[in-house]
Amino acid sequence: MTTSMQAIRQHSYGQRDVLQLENVPMPQINPDDVLIRVHAAGVNPVDWKIREGYLQSIMSHEMPLTLGWDVAGEIVALGEQVTGWQIGDAVYSRPEIARNGAYAEFVAVRASEIAKKPKSLDWQQAAAVPLAALTAWQALFEIAQLQAGEKVLIHAGAGGVGLFAIQLAKWRGAEVYTTTSSKNAELVTAHGADHVIDYTQANFADLRDLDVVFDTMGGDILAQSWQTLKAGGRLVSICDQPDTATAQKHHVHGHFCFVQPNAAQLSEIAALLDAGHIKVVIDSVFPLAQAALAHERSESGRARGKIVLQVAQG
Repeated sequence: MTTSMQAIRQHSYGQRDVLQLENVPMPQINPDDVLIRVHAAGVNPVDWKIREGYLQSIMSHEMPLTLGWDVAGEIVALGEQVTGWQIGDAVYSRPEIARNGAYAEFVAVRASEIAKKPKSLDWQQAAAVPLAALTAWQALFEIAQLQAGEKVLIHAGAGGVGLFAIQLAKWRGAEVYTTTSSKNAELVTAHGADHVIDYTQANFADLRDLDVVFDTMGGDILAQSWQTLKAGGRLVSICDQPDTATAQKHHVHGHFCFVQPNAAQLSEIAALLDAGHIKVVIDSVFPLAQAALAHERSESGRARGKIVLQVAQG
């Protein structure tokens, strides 16, 4: 096997221009790792937040750093302790975020963090799933404990996480409210939203008696969301740590969600994808060398669905 590969690396925190395509040594795998030949990698807001140094207070990365914690590819090497997997297996994963990521031709991932790629998806679609779908799953099902018949508000429903959240909530049997702009109303409705709040025309803060709010925006959006919940309701944010005193004042519960690797949940999500219960929406695909342009698209806040880097050809 080759001893070097191409990867996008940064040698310091900064703007998009710190992302450079370089020839680098192949990853060394630990006994419990698999080595994945990356076919495609997902791009997520956490990538550019880490790139900028915005998340240094909660996680530290050594430089040079390769971003990317959404991967779809095939196993090309197995650590000596790995069982149950074979070279050539098609897999997808949201790997541990403390390690170098998938903006590269190869990535080392713990075998406990991978699941079989959904059969019905191509590589690009599969790479768009893990981080966003796991975020929605863990926020709605693990933390909020969303139940059938409950009313849930999902902010920014046309985004990568939002579209998975709408579909998962609908699959669970909830009544789904979502915020988006008028141009995305048809998209979110097609994926299961029951009530669309066009934020250019209406104020979601006028809603009342919701059971769950899933905040993907933070800031003022989170602050205005408390009043929409019924007593005992649950707010889960993936952006900010909700204020405990404010939650108590409104007689509700506030939680922060930072997505964790979970192969078992990825397997459940794969089954839902293959059964057609949830679908993947791709906003755009960029070649690996254009990672900076992919970040520009993500930072714009206008992506409809997921942004993906195409790594391997074919």
